[in-house]
Amino acid sequence: MSFSSIFARLVAIVGGTMILLRRQDADKVAPAMGDHPTIPKAVPQTIPTLKMPTARGWRGDEKPVAAPGLKVSAFARDLKHPRQIYVLPNGDVLAAEALPAPGGSISPFEYAITSTMRRAGALGESANRITLLRDRDGDGAAEERHTFLAGENMPFGMALIGDTFYVGNTDAVKAFAYEKDANQLSGNGRVLMTMKPEGHWTRNLQVAPDGKTLFVSVGSLTNIADEGFEAEQGRACIYALDPHTGENRMFAGGLRNPVGMALEPGSGTLFTVVNERDGLGDETPPDYLTSVIDGGFYGWPFCYWGQTVDGRVTQDPEMVKTALQPDYALGGHTASLGLCWLPEGVLPGMGNGMVIGQHGSWNRSRLSGYRVIFVPFENGRPSGPSRDILTGFLSDDEKFSYGRPVGVAVGPGPCLLLADDVGNVIWRVTGA
Repeated sequence: MSFSSIFARLVAIVGGTMILLRRQDADKVAPAMGDHPTIPKAVPQTIPTLKMPTARGWRGDEKPVAAPGLKVSAFARDLKHPRQIYVLPNGDVLAAEALPAPGGSISPFEYAITSTMRRAGALGESANRITLLRDRDGDGAAEERHTFLAGENMPFGMALIGDTFYVGNTDAVKAFAYEKDANQLSGNGRVLMTMKPEGHWTRNLQVAPDGKTLFVSVGSLTNIADEGFEAEQGRACIYALDPHTGENRMFAGGLRNPVGMALEPGSGTLFTVVNERDGLGDETPPDYLTSVIDGGFYGWPFCYWGQTVDGRVTQDPEMVKTALQPDYALGGHTASLGLCWLPEGVLPGMGNGMVIGQHGSWNRSRLSGYRVIFVPFENGRPSGPSRDILTGFLSDDEKFSYGRPVGVAVGPGPCLLLADDVGNVIWRVTGA
């Protein structure tokens, strides 16, 4: 047995003991959620809590649990790690299928993390494609499937402006010519913008209200600039990209890992969900949903939830003074990745607001996330407690995940569509 394997087992044993101790404390702490969350004092972890369920998948007729008044069915099965969804104007549904691969030479602790992530279905061979799903007969299940685009580098974000289709790969934003009702794209595409790969790898896209700008989300390389600030240059931010010229600028920064983006239609304000830092406790700090303003700075890596300083980071007091407080806390380490605006009338009882796909935690003694939630809006802002849309992705004993929610989108019907990357399913949610 290699040294790395022995060390990984020791990490698992010590880590398991720490999880039991931390879980006793976690049972006493309420989730840090809402616009005025109670965030526990930070307790830096010498040995980070490492806990993830084994990826089991759905068997037979198993499916998530829909909230009262709703029902869920499979729109498409047997995909390969679908992460993001985009619905074309003609009702065709696109699913980006991608997965990070394990790195090369790694430390023994990184080996333990890698082994855990493999078991949880979070690392492996990437399909590197976008699949087109078509429900031609309107029965709520796609009977046509086409490879819309293949051979890309971990595609995630997708957007259509006019007759040009844009793809957010982990290392570049590319543009392709698109024809209505096309089953696939042709050519190699035109590179508009390049980015550093690795680290938080997803590159999401959102079209601005005027249709003349693409917002591009780029996550950090590390947890808290562990490899220095220079390595994080150009990361942990959202860019504004001119899709015609390729000119781009940083729109907002200090966002550790902004993934889902969506517009609040009344004001046209950009919102994003952000995955916060690890290693400070089960609920510290919470992931969050926030509006994003031009030139705004949201704290990472120096501080969190406004101007709460992270003592593990070499500080910049002037930057801390400018840090903006997010709008709405989503709980600690929920890995909130998917985001879309839900208009009133799509799902009974939900009204207007944002839908969030919470992929699920790893840096907690008691797991969180693993659900799809709705955050109601009033006057263009989050208002009131969240409500569950789908649950049941995690076994009661937290040992297995049947699925893990990621991208969400309003689909034809209308309905809500969810990408489930462990279940390899696109789920469809409607009224019961």
